[in-house]
Amino acid sequence: MRSRVLAALAIGASLFMGGSLPARAQEKPDYAPYREGLFLRYLNAEPGEIDGVPRIGLSLGGRPLRAVIDSGSTGIVVAAEFVPGFETMPSLGPAKLTYSSSGRVMLGQWVVMPVTLSGREGASVTTDPLPVLVVTEVQCLDYARVCQPTNAPRNIAMVGVGFAREGDSQSQSTPDKNPLLHVTGGEGARRQGYILSPEGVHVGLTAANTRGAFRYVKLDRRPDGTDWAPLPGCVALGGSTLPACGTVLVDTGVSVMYMTVPEAQAAGAQGTLPPGTQVAISIGTEGSAFPLYSFNAGDGGPMSPSAIHLRVADDRTFVNTSYHLLNGFDVLFDGEGGYVGFRPR
Repeated sequence: MRSRVLAALAIGASLFMGGSLPARAQEKPDYAPYREGLFLRYLNAEPGEIDGVPRIGLSLGGRPLRAVIDSGSTGIVVAAEFVPGFETMPSLGPAKLTYSSSGRVMLGQWVVMPVTLSGREGASVTTDPLPVLVVTEVQCLDYARVCQPTNAPRNIAMVGVGFAREGDSQSQSTPDKNPLLHVTGGEGARRQGYILSPEGVHVGLTAANTRGAFRYVKLDRRPDGTDWAPLPGCVALGGSTLPACGTVLVDTGVSVMYMTVPEAQAAGAQGTLPPGTQVAISIGTEGSAFPLYSFNAGDGGPMSPSAIHLRVADDRTFVNTSYHLLNGFDVLFDGEGGYVGFRPR
């Protein structure tokens, strides 16, 4: 796998040569003082490559649920059937979260409670009390791909651990709702953050679990100061030497890639990309981005998405990588320091 990553980097480098990396892209955080970390193996982890949306145990005081761990959203979302008596629990009021990829809109209440997350081998972490979206109704956007409206939702269990999602129809999805940033317990200093891998998630950043060739990007703050800004990145299609730049989302909740590029970059493509089209993804801002990986549409490679949904528009450039990126990189998010890191596998 490492040879495939290096080959992808070599291809990407030929497309993104130009200015040297800015200081922000070279900064490296110091995790030496931290020892509090735990590895939670996905409930559906298999040896080798990840080939499905990862699941993790979620306990709200009762039996553990098999929940999706989703880096494309922020906040725990569960059907009301799993929280009996929630009406009498402490609440922050009405709740709403929209999953833009599927078009599903979750409505309910933000109920405050501690939660426990667990892995396949029994390891677990518990959070401070935090808001949990207890879903009482599901609505559907007009463009919804997979959605059935209901006033009696069932079998909904999501653990959203993403950042900077407020601008994507998730205005209430603020960092106070991210369970992996509010883990409690332990005897020493804890750095609130995590590392996603194909087999599981490291909860808490330490000197040990951050070893290796991580390449870091320092995020900006949102203008209102409430969260970090999205991860900047660029995409070049078909060997273009003029990439389109915007933001990149590493989303463990989907198997397909969602991409928005301007007409000049799409080169006539609509809806999806023709088989064999080269896709090169870089991280950073225009003129200083470093190559991350590349693939050819439909090549079936380990980091290639199962499908590509292409939107052609000039309003923004955006790439949702899907969980397949984890077959080439461990992905770190430091919620305290505002770093994202990529470690080749």
